[in-house]
Amino acid sequence: MGNDPLLLGLDVGTQSIRAALVDPSGRTLSYGVAPLETTYPRPGWAEQEPSQWWASAREAVRKALQAASVRPGRVAGIGLDSTACTVVACKADGAPLRPALLWMDQRSHREAEAIGVTGDPALKYVSGRVSPEWMLPKALWLKRHEPQTYAAADRIVECTNWFMFRLTGEWTLSLNHCAVKWNYARPEGGWPTALIHAVGLDDLPDKWPSRIEPLGAGGATLCRAAAEELGLEPGTPVAQGGIDAYLGMIGMGATAAGDVAVIVGSSTCHLAQSRTGVFGSGAAGCYPDATVEGLYTLEAGQTATGSILDWYRRHFAGSQQREADERGENVYAVLDAQAAAVPPGADGLVVRDDWQGNRSPYKDPRARGAIVGLSLAHGPGHIFRALYEATACGTRHILEDASTFGLDVARVIVGGGGAKSNLWMQIHADVLQRPIHLPRETESCALGSAMIAAVGAGLFADLDAAAREMVALERIVEPHRQSAAIYDDLFARYVRLYVALRDGTIAPGPE
Repeated sequence: MGNDPLLLGLDVGTQSIRAALVDPSGRTLSYGVAPLETTYPRPGWAEQEPSQWWASAREAVRKALQAASVRPGRVAGIGLDSTACTVVACKADGAPLRPALLWMDQRSHREAEAIGVTGDPALKYVSGRVSPEWMLPKALWLKRHEPQTYAAADRIVECTNWFMFRLTGEWTLSLNHCAVKWNYARPEGGWPTALIHAVGLDDLPDKWPSRIEPLGAGGATLCRAAAEELGLEPGTPVAQGGIDAYLGMIGMGATAAGDVAVIVGSSTCHLAQSRTGVFGSGAAGCYPDATVEGLYTLEAGQTATGSILDWYRRHFAGSQQREADERGENVYAVLDAQAAAVPPGADGLVVRDDWQGNRSPYKDPRARGAIVGLSLAHGPGHIFRALYEATACGTRHILEDASTFGLDVARVIVGGGGAKSNLWMQIHADVLQRPIHLPRETESCALGSAMIAAVGAGLFADLDAAAREMVALERIVEPHRQSAAIYDDLFARYVRLYVALRDGTIAPGPE
C-alpha cells in the first residue's frame, strides 16, 4: 500500500553505491545506482575519495526515491554495508586527510608480516596471521610512512564508520568490522592490547570511537544535515552497518547455526555460522559475535571462480560468442548447453582452480591452475564443464576441511551472479552431495542492509525474525545421487592434483 513502511539499504561497493528501497516482505521496489572511481597510484595500491562516496550516496538515494515515486516519510529505517578494510584517516568532523586505502590495497604487507610474527594469542581467530588489507597493518603503514597524516588524524576508521558518522553525526564502531578485520575478540576481553603494544600502535585506540555496536543496533537516527542532502526525513532510524559480504549472508537468510552462505561471483566467499569456534582449519578466520551475537562466523574463500570462466570466455569462446550473437543469447547460455551435454566427470578431465593462488584451505598464493587429462576426444564442452566441477570441488574441500575441525553444516545457501547458472548450481549440489538453496533476491547485500534497517527500526526483533519474513527461497536444487561415486572419485583426484603440482610429481589419472 502507498503508506506502508519501506526500508532503505545502502550497499557501498567498489565500483558503485547501490540504494535499494525494500518492503518488509523483502521485495525490492527500486534501485538507485551511482558510480565510484578507484585510483592506483602504485602497483599493489588502490585508493578512493570519501567525498565521492558521499556524493554518490546522495545520487543513488534520490534515484531510488524517484524511481519508486516514494515520499521520504515512508522510509522507516536505513541500513548500510560497505567494503571491508577500506581505511580512512580523517579529522573529528569527518574531513579526510588523504584518500582512503581501499580494501584491495596491499601496500602494508611488511606490516602484516610484523604483526604475524608476534604470535599473539589473538591471532588464533584469524588462523594465525593477518592480511595486509586489515586495520592494524594499514594503520601501522600510515604511522611508519606518513607520520604527519597519522599524527594529525583524530580518527582512523573504516568506510562503514565514516558513513555512519555522516549519516548520524555520531562516531561508532561496527562490531562486525571489529571482530572480523580489527582483531577484536570478546572471548579474549575485546581489544588485543598486547598485540597493539607489541607493534608500536599504543596511540591507535585513541583514534577509534569508543562505542561498539552489533549489526542492526545502536539506536541512532538520521541527522538533519544528512537528511537534507539525501532527500530523507531527519530522525529516521539508522541501524549499525557492517561488511558487504556479511550483509549479503544475512540477505540470503544464513543467520542460524549450521547455515553456510556461498556467494559466487568473480571469486567465491564462504561464510558459515557455528555455535562453537572452529579453529585450525584452512579458513581465513573464525570470528565471535561477528554477525549474530552468540555465534561464530567462519570465513573462507576461493580467489578465482567466475573470473576463471570469464578468462575462458575471453580467450577460447570465440565460436560460442558468435553463436550467441546470432541467436540473441548470452554467451554463457551457449557454453552451459555444451557443458550440459558432457557427462559428469567430463570424461576424465580434472582441473585445479588455482588461477590466482589458493585462498582456502591451503592459503597458498603460489598455487596455479591446471587442466589435466586432455585427449583429442575432449572439446570445449568438456573443458567448460570441468571448470565448473573444479570450482565446486573447491567449495567441497573448504567445507570438508572445516568440518574436520568442528563445523556442523546444516544448510548451504548460494547467491551471487553465479547462482544464475542452473548447470553450475546443479554441479555444486552433485559435487557437495547436498541440496543447494537459492534465494529469490539476487542483490543480497542491499537486501541484508534493508534487513538490519528493519531490525533497527523495530519492525523485527532480531535478524532471525527478519530473515523469516524478508528472505524467500526461490527453489532448492537436489543432488543427483547417481553422480555421487563419480564426483567422489573426481574430488579425490582434485585434491591429489594439488599435491602433485606442489611437489612436482606426475598427477595420477582416473582410477
